[in-house]
Amino acid sequence: MSPVGLSRLLASLPKHHDPRLLVGYETSDDAAVYRVDDETALVLTVDVITPPVDDPFLYGQIAAANALSDVYAMGGKPVACLDLVGFPAGKLGEDVLHAIVAGAVDKITEAGAVLAGGHTTDDDEPKFGLSVIGTVHPARVWKNVGARPGDAIVLTKPIGSGVIFNANLKGLVSATALDECIRTTATLNKAAAEVLYGFHPHAVTDVTGFGLAGHAMEMARGSGVTLRIDTGSVPLMREALAMYECGVTTGANPGNRDMVSERTCFVRDAAPWQREIWFDPQTSGGLLIAIAESETPRLLDELAAAGAGDARHIGSVEDYDGTHHLIFD
Repeated sequence: MSPVGLSRLLASLPKHHDPRLLVGYETSDDAAVYRVDDETALVLTVDVITPPVDDPFLYGQIAAANALSDVYAMGGKPVACLDLVGFPAGKLGEDVLHAIVAGAVDKITEAGAVLAGGHTTDDDEPKFGLSVIGTVHPARVWKNVGARPGDAIVLTKPIGSGVIFNANLKGLVSATALDECIRTTATLNKAAAEVLYGFHPHAVTDVTGFGLAGHAMEMARGSGVTLRIDTGSVPLMREALAMYECGVTTGANPGNRDMVSERTCFVRDAAPWQREIWFDPQTSGGLLIAIAESETPRLLDELAAAGAGDARHIGSVEDYDGTHHLIFD
């Protein structure tokens, strides 16, 4: 389903009336949050992906990091997971499935959570993901709305994984660029989230399938503001732009572009292929953070010290101009 179609579907669903549901689907946030008591709320999410790489262990790692990221994006800590598996048993051996699950368990364990079970179905191609339960204090939930004019925008990982993985299928990307992409997508957002626990972000999301533009648009529209992105400051994966220049793209780019087109402005002239990077669908992307400008230098220093050295200050939040929620400058 396209991003626009998904938005229409969610808008048509009946609204919830349970006051314990602190975050539902109204703002297309990264996970649901349900309050248990005054000290504890559950963070609930699910995500499934097809293989971005051939190595089954790496596939399991990336799929797990991708699913776990939604809990971190809400300010939570993962606790327990169920795996969701589609597997062509007649085509692939059990050793492949074992390696996928082993890769996932490696990342689940790194996150401090446990794999508690799951469900497997026969499918024509492999699909793997996790349903994740996390916990968060009800008063410390991060949402993808709440950005304020004057805030800085910080992104903790480079973008470009969608086109890099597709280019690899065509044999166009270098081994170095692919290895860096795999390392980035298999990295948990745990370290970045743990640093952010010591700050006061106004809005947080993770950049995944809708691309940087799509997730930034959700933040801006839900917050009633304009996000101005400094295109020269956004960290890009090695060779991602080069792949778009030579004609590689992804199936998600057109839908992601349509999702934001009515409320997006491009200030600088650029070739169409140069703009495609903003619509590139990410797997296990970084956190996108709106935070007070005064806190930003210390945040970047602490992120670098914690191992999130790719984090960058990529823009600012402005008053909504009545026309554009997203400006690429």
